[in-house]
Amino acid sequence: MIAALAPAVCVAQAPPPTGSKPPLSAYGALPAVELVALSPTGRRLAFVGVSGETRVLSVVDMDDRTVVGRAGIGEVKVRDVQWIDEEQVLVTVSSTEFLPDLGLVKEELFFARVFEPAAERVTPMLARDPDMFPALMGPAEVVGTDGATLLVRAHSFTSGIDLYRVDPQSGRARLAERMGREVDDYLLGVDGRAVARSEYDQRTKVWSLHLREGNGYREVWRTEAPVDLPGLVGLGLEGESVIVVADRPDLDRGGRTPTRFFDVDMKSGEWRPLRFEFDPTGMLFHPATRRLIGVRRVEEDGMRYAFFDDAALVLWDAVEKALPGRAPELVGWSDDLTSAVAFTSGTGDSGSYHFVDLELGAFTDVGAAYPDIEPAHVAQIMPLSYRAADGLEINGYLTLPSGKEPQGLPLVVLAHGGPAARDTAGFDWWGQALAAEGYAVLQANFRGSTGYGQAFMEAGYGEWGRKMQTDLSDGVRHLAGAGVIDPSRVCIVGASYGGYAAMAGPTLDRGVYRCAVAVAGVSDLRRMVDHEAAMGSRRDNDTVRYWSRFMGAERLGDRSLDERSPARLAEQADAPILLIHGRDDTVVPIFQSRAMAEALRRAGKPHELIELAGEDHWLSNTGTRRRVLAETVRFLGEHNPVD
Repeated sequence: MIAALAPAVCVAQAPPPTGSKPPLSAYGALPAVELVALSPTGRRLAFVGVSGETRVLSVVDMDDRTVVGRAGIGEVKVRDVQWIDEEQVLVTVSSTEFLPDLGLVKEELFFARVFEPAAERVTPMLARDPDMFPALMGPAEVVGTDGATLLVRAHSFTSGIDLYRVDPQSGRARLAERMGREVDDYLLGVDGRAVARSEYDQRTKVWSLHLREGNGYREVWRTEAPVDLPGLVGLGLEGESVIVVADRPDLDRGGRTPTRFFDVDMKSGEWRPLRFEFDPTGMLFHPATRRLIGVRRVEEDGMRYAFFDDAALVLWDAVEKALPGRAPELVGWSDDLTSAVAFTSGTGDSGSYHFVDLELGAFTDVGAAYPDIEPAHVAQIMPLSYRAADGLEINGYLTLPSGKEPQGLPLVVLAHGGPAARDTAGFDWWGQALAAEGYAVLQANFRGSTGYGQAFMEAGYGEWGRKMQTDLSDGVRHLAGAGVIDPSRVCIVGASYGGYAAMAGPTLDRGVYRCAVAVAGVSDLRRMVDHEAAMGSRRDNDTVRYWSRFMGAERLGDRSLDERSPARLAEQADAPILLIHGRDDTVVPIFQSRAMAEALRRAGKPHELIELAGEDHWLSNTGTRRRVLAETVRFLGEHNPVD
């Protein structure tokens, strides 16, 4: 049955799922398969499996589907997996560390290990040299295919932060290039030598671009950048230029759509605007030559790609034909572009990895992210569009509980983090779990979200607690007007910025929500900006300026932020609030939730505070993530029951 309920709301009633519903713990688990990586030849696949809190690296031979080897990673947070060669896999992990002797007060540090699963050998990077701090100061990069080179920025106790070449067999490092703290970023050529780098001075707010010239560099451009720093993206199409993202209105031509992507010739330093068939949100580079070969963009129904390389185009065409209507996303490809791994998720798909081999004409399903959640239990996810009170178009997604009429449903507004981020059409473990409990779930990409152009994101500047907040409740009113939801049965849930939005619902946008669940949220904007100032090398740093602009502060200590800080408006709260926060959070410190709880206690308002021992900002552990989900469902059931 298709029912046109209102403009931009078209709901199809989903059939009831067969079989028993998965337990709530199945949705709260970490993915059973994640961080899938294809080897340079495309003949081997590495991935991380999760059993409870334990991570295991597995390598599979794709020719005969045999397991080449497994290696235990342990109860750590795995952040990245990449191949060095056909035998060695680089795994990056992170942990929250407190090292007061080094001036580190609870920071998330990244470490790398080289695994040889077939030989059952594990080699930690940087750990065997007493002069080197073992944590990475930037992402580890593998360059070249014949005798691959492993490079990383690291800290020497005698010389400072520089670029080092690491021996995968020993984990020891030797200096590749001097790079002091003033170097903001760099680009590596196919030979592992840096071809460009940028510098940023926090004091003068000047960003500068430097291109390789012999054994040194020459500066080719500089600009004052208090907030929006330019950035190095990668090598150009021919490998003789670098791509820079920057604001260059001086290079805009009349009548042409402005662009932030530029191709800078490494010899002449000349800038050339880059324009594509759509405004990209990301770029794709050849796995061997490191040159630009495509662009991508997140759209309402999935990822959109455009390729400038014939081999890449042929490969991706084969992927799309093998997965019709499933909006595949590229995970990785072989150096010769004859095989690839793609990922799909969404309605009826809790997350699946697929392998395509052009030479063999083979297509294989290689793993499920959530094998305990069958397709029939993945609720329908529908694109949604509505107008905010000021007329701005807001897009997002509505997930409907299976087997229920789309009329008068209880609703959960699930606000994304960022706020410069966005929700997509893929499987969302939190949203799907709530839908499985019987709630309709609204995920709105409010103003300030990414993916809708620069003007849309800038429309969020200064709108914390204002239009960014009412964009969410305007979605509630839209669905209520269409009859899909019961406006008296609505709660708001979110993490990070979404946690702020959840607290701001009952305190700043009252009369809409029956309850709120805020995970790792900011409750006091002024204290948050002050915290960022204290954490930087200078109090007036680009991070502080970024948050001040987004929050709407004119200066450090701006008391106007108090007018939009839930912790300072606790006496206005008109609904119970559940606060959840990890004690190891290095992004939003736990004092933000503690301050909100204390303010609600003093105001005599109903609330709960749950502190998660050993958990970070991203809910990286299975046990605590499951607890967050269970506590959320319990709290919703108490204050906004489904039946």
